[in-house]
Amino acid sequence: MMIGDLARATGLSVDTLRWYEKIGLIRKPARDRGGRRVYPADTLDWIAFLGRLKSTGMSIAEMLDYARLREQGPATTAARRVMLERHRIRVRDDIAALTASLGALDDKIETYRAIEAGLAADRDPEIAS
Repeated sequence: MMIGDLARATGLSVDTLRWYEKIGLIRKPARDRGGRRVYPADTLDWIAFLGRLKSTGMSIAEMLDYARLREQGPATTAARRVMLERHRIRVRDDIAALTASLGALDDKIETYRAIEAGLAADRDPEIAS
């Protein structure tokens, strides 16, 4: 798969893919006779996994640590599992915090609806904010 094809398939720009390669987040691909990058098909799965890690708040530095462990092979399975378990705890904590914030937003919205419906007065400074 050429870099343009990979960019289209992943939604990442060619520049981003080149940067990922430069920093070691994706493996350096083979090159064809014209010097063009030719990525193996499994690069799509790896980039999709990186996207999931990124969407859950994992930093590039952490993803690089994970990628380095992955490159070392099966001997690092336990280390990668531990790393993902730690990240999972952070994600669960983030979800809990977001859920609490969502509840507070829902409460505030209901208060405003009650005020608009004439069922409550808008006198509390906290309610007016």
